[in-house]
Amino acid sequence: MATKSPERMNIIDQMAHLFSLRQIVFAIVLTFFLVSILFPFYWMVSSSFKTRAEIGGRTAVYVPEGLRMEAFQELFDPNHPSYQEFGKNIINTLSVSIPTTIVAVILSVLGAYAIARLRFRGKNVLLNSILLVYLFPGVLLIIPLFAMLAQIGTQVGFEVQDNLAVLVVTYLAQTLPVALYMLTNYFRTIPDEIEQAALIDGASRFEVIWRITLPLAIPALVSVGIYTFMIAWNEFLYAFVFLNNGDLFTMPIKINTIFNDPTPRPNVVMAASTIMTIPIVMLFLVLERYLAEGLTAGGVKG
Repeated sequence: MATKSPERMNIIDQMAHLFSLRQIVFAIVLTFFLVSILFPFYWMVSSSFKTRAEIGGRTAVYVPEGLRMEAFQELFDPNHPSYQEFGKNIINTLSVSIPTTIVAVILSVLGAYAIARLRFRGKNVLLNSILLVYLFPGVLLIIPLFAMLAQIGTQVGFEVQDNLAVLVVTYLAQTLPVALYMLTNYFRTIPDEIEQAALIDGASRFEVIWRITLPLAIPALVSVGIYTFMIAWNEFLYAFVFLNNGDLFTMPIKINTIFNDPTPRPNVVMAASTIMTIPIVMLFLVLERYLAEGLTAGGVKG
């Protein structure tokens, strides 16, 4: 049977000639997932430049008529009649996220190294118990955590409500368990002989950690740092319970406040959500190599 010439082939025949069925199915599935992931992000960003009429109309507007900055002006322009002081909320979020990340990384390094390298009874039970704490939902832990911190605050002399430092402690309760688990698995992939040689040469245990273990564990440290920062950056429940003063609101609480305003302004909500999302996306793109290496090494070899 004579084969068709490329000129006489229709589009389907040409695709079948160039690609296999498996490649076509893979391309369709990949396109579906990319659209389902990227379209909500595009809709959020584009809606921040729309008017309320474009967002609330019966017909969906996929491309705004122009790059209107009214929503961003309401967030950042003091001369706007509905000025939201969103810059203060960004600073509050950074004031909680950065200390949470630093403290969580330091504590998880010390704890994970002790579990991975030192010998003591019950360390496997300890590690599994730490991970078990992470399995409990945050709403289940918030009441006993609040009561415990309130009692400590009464005895020591600090306020639990409207205290960003207390909020950092609550975030550590959520992030430390999985950070310890991730770093423990990664430290176990580092050859113990390297550290033993340094100890024989006269280095202390802390010098071994600082000069040998930490440089080799940079991908895992970056992974733990990104994970912890992301949790603290996006956390809503604990901030909603522990913060009542509007001047101390983090970004998720402020966005919720704008959303529940009697005068609906979805474009402002979308603008604030865009500002909150972009730093995390950029952080993932910049540190993607370290993140992938840290997660795969700690998860596969651990």
